Amino acid sequence: MMVRVGFIGLGNMGAPMASCIAAKGFELTVYDTDTARAEALAAKIGAKAAASPKALGEASDVVVSMLPTGAIVKSAVLEGGLAEGLSEGAVIVDMTSSVPAVTCELVEALKPMGIGFIDAPVSGAVPRATDGTLSIMVGCADPRHLEIARPVLEAMGNRIYETGGPGTGDAMKALNNYVAAAGFAAASEAIILGKRYGLDPAKMVEIFNTSTGRNFSTEMTIPNEVVQARFASGFQLGLLAKDVHIAAELSTESGANLPLVAQTDKWWDSALSATEGTLDHTTAYRHWEEKAGS
Repeated sequence: MMVRVGFIGLGNMGAPMASCIAAKGFELTVYDTDTARAEALAAKIGAKAAASPKALGEASDVVVSMLPTGAIVKSAVLEGGLAEGLSEGAVIVDMTSSVPAVTCELVEALKPMGIGFIDAPVSGAVPRATDGTLSIMVGCADPRHLEIARPVLEAMGNRIYETGGPGTGDAMKALNNYVAAAGFAAASEAIILGKRYGLDPAKMVEIFNTSTGRNFSTEMTIPNEVVQARFASGFQLGLLAKDVHIAAELSTESGANLPLVAQTDKWWDSALSATEGTLDHTTAYRHWEEKAGS
């Protein structure tokens, strides 16, 4: 039998991910604190809209969460009524970029209730969320929970990586976004410096991409968002800064105290402090350029 699926969090990523689940024929119920948004999406994709997290749980065997932070997930699950609405044997698939320790807390809190909890953050941004080709990093305490959730995950992604126990998916996501953030910051600084020497940013990007400086930012983000001054990639500054900070905390907590992740955290925190976290993450370039006196 096909499981009943619930989806909580219908933002830039959540809405297209929920749409992919509905397109695969799952019985889907959605919830968002913006009830109008939930009702509009439900009508569009042939789903139902729940009135509360508890009602969402009551209508679901597997619940997917895609929320801004792990703290919000914890609140929705334990205080908002989601866990109360779920039956024994249900599984929560948290696709939020969360702190590994919060995930481990939720795994333990839900265990006496017979509810599974796996962390399954994603990479691929809005375009791949829309076409169901996300990369998904799964941390899981019990393989049975993953097998229950796997058909739902396959509706949203074409690469499912089993990373280990609880929190390992969250750690992998934070480290991936740290690498992406460091690449964007390095390319941004190179362009800021290059302009001082009369170099054309578009020509610089072309050279990067046929040379050893090539990375995701030089191939996609810098030419489309920075050089063309669009600054509209669809990923918020506050969310990327959060992920980089999680990576920096992992370095500190493990005793590694690695210098580059700490410095990258400072770069992004500086940009976040100077502007609004809801702005696109590529607007960090404008802050760094201004700070450099360009």
